[in-house]
Amino acid sequence: MRFPAEPMADSSTSSMRLDVFLTQSRIIPRRTLAQEVCDQGGILVNGQVAKSARPVKVGDQIEWHQHQKIIVVRVSRIPSIRPGKREASGLYEPLRIQHGERPS
Repeated sequence: MRFPAEPMADSSTSSMRLDVFLTQSRIIPRRTLAQEVCDQGGILVNGQVAKSARPVKVGDQIEWHQHQKIIVVRVSRIPSIRPGKREASGLYEPLRIQHGERPS
């Protein structure tokens, strides 16, 4: 008996929860921290404040606003399995890191 071939997952249409992407890409080290940052309004996706459950897909721009720094990356790949340390940085393309001035 032959089974029909399963359709290949198209990386342009696949998505992942924002908090999971942030941890798997190692932008934020722990998922609970990623959830807290998202839910407190510290992450923007495509210019809009995003909650932790928001799906991200290839091409989305993520901004992480910290106290004295803004990190901006573009999602370049959604992993089908959890990547290792070396592969994690390949999930995104760094666009900008902006350091603010420290208060005097």
